[in-house]
Amino acid sequence: MQIDKAEQYVLERLEKELDPTLFYHGIHHTLDVVQASAEIAALEGITDEESLTLLRTAAFYHDSGFMDTYQGHEEAGCALAREVLPGFGYTEGQIGAICGMIMATKIPQSPKNMLERIICDADLDYLGRDDFEGIAATLFEELKVRDMVEDIPAWDAVQVRFLEAHCYWTPSEQKRRDATKEQHLQQLKNGARAL
Repeated sequence: MQIDKAEQYVLERLEKELDPTLFYHGIHHTLDVVQASAEIAALEGITDEESLTLLRTAAFYHDSGFMDTYQGHEEAGCALAREVLPGFGYTEGQIGAICGMIMATKIPQSPKNMLERIICDADLDYLGRDDFEGIAATLFEELKVRDMVEDIPAWDAVQVRFLEAHCYWTPSEQKRRDATKEQHLQQLKNGARAL
């Protein structure tokens, strides 16, 4: 597998082809998920080289479908992976595993194995981090441009519902992020009541 070339290929395309109004789902989010998935994999004791390579590739490709579509971008990302990864030496089985990880990130998340659980947690790692508010603000702007959310009170209500329904899938992420995520939820609930 030529992982470096596979990464470089998708990064160059994301830089050129992503809509500039993807304030949340920009290249910075992809790189954040790559970083978070590596951290979680280490915490979960994943050391198998092939597993780590497939996870990393899935992280790089998980939102590549946004180059083509907003709704259903996971399927579009899988289509891209199936189209280009054989050229970088990935087997059909490896690409199947990568597509499984990409599809697992679709909301509501439905991971079926440990690597899928890790990428799901990496994709929403920010929910339990200190930079939550700043990142959530970029998602609000992205959705507002697409007329998918009206205003801040409506957005806060969406976030409360999302945080209440969300759970981290890996023990390490639960330990690392649950308490801070709960604080964000309480702040949103308190703020929503004050309006």
